[in-house]
Amino acid sequence: MKLYGYLASPYVARTLLTARWKGCGLELTPPHGGSIKSPEYLAVNPLGKMPALEDGGRCLAESTVICEYIDETQSGRKLMPEDAMDRAQARLLARLVDTYAAPNAGALARNANPAIRNDAEVQGSLAAIRKALGDIEKFMGEGPWAGGARPGFADAVMAPSFWSLQLMASLYGVSDLLDGLPKLGRWMQAVDADPVSGSLRKEYEQAFRAFLASKKK
Repeated sequence: MKLYGYLASPYVARTLLTARWKGCGLELTPPHGGSIKSPEYLAVNPLGKMPALEDGGRCLAESTVICEYIDETQSGRKLMPEDAMDRAQARLLARLVDTYAAPNAGALARNANPAIRNDAEVQGSLAAIRKALGDIEKFMGEGPWAGGARPGFADAVMAPSFWSLQLMASLYGVSDLLDGLPKLGRWMQAVDADPVSGSLRKEYEQAFRAFLASKKK
């Protein structure tokens, strides 16, 4: 298997986290041609997005699909729960993050430059993120992980998106996104304390800050 993308993307980071929790040595490869829009990469993933996973001469796109494929095909503990309702719950949490929380990071990225900042758009985005996190809190279990006592599929999908949201919010002096959300607060503590996800968070944040710095040049 070969994974294409850049670590600064939370969608790439979640596939790496899935692979690392599975214990498989999946290496990250920059997109062909140096860009996700290059003809070489589009031949692999016509969507022009990352990540893309190449395996056996075939390609997969969309990070949650890739995460499930890694879980199903690689040896090691299954990250997706055995119980049907628990599986649905894991997919629900992943969908809530991708549909309601993560998309609002775009407005924060667009307004990172104070000289051209739309404060109303920023405040609207932060409010929407807080609303989404409050909704996610209602579907979390008692923890410490999203599905119970051990990290699983939902945690792998959610964690890098939360890292991204917290980093983007910090650009505007916001450091309390999880205040008043005790389940998510306990969950994030578990994510940070885990040697696999805790280590990847440090790698991700370094890559994310390097990406931001490159945009200022």
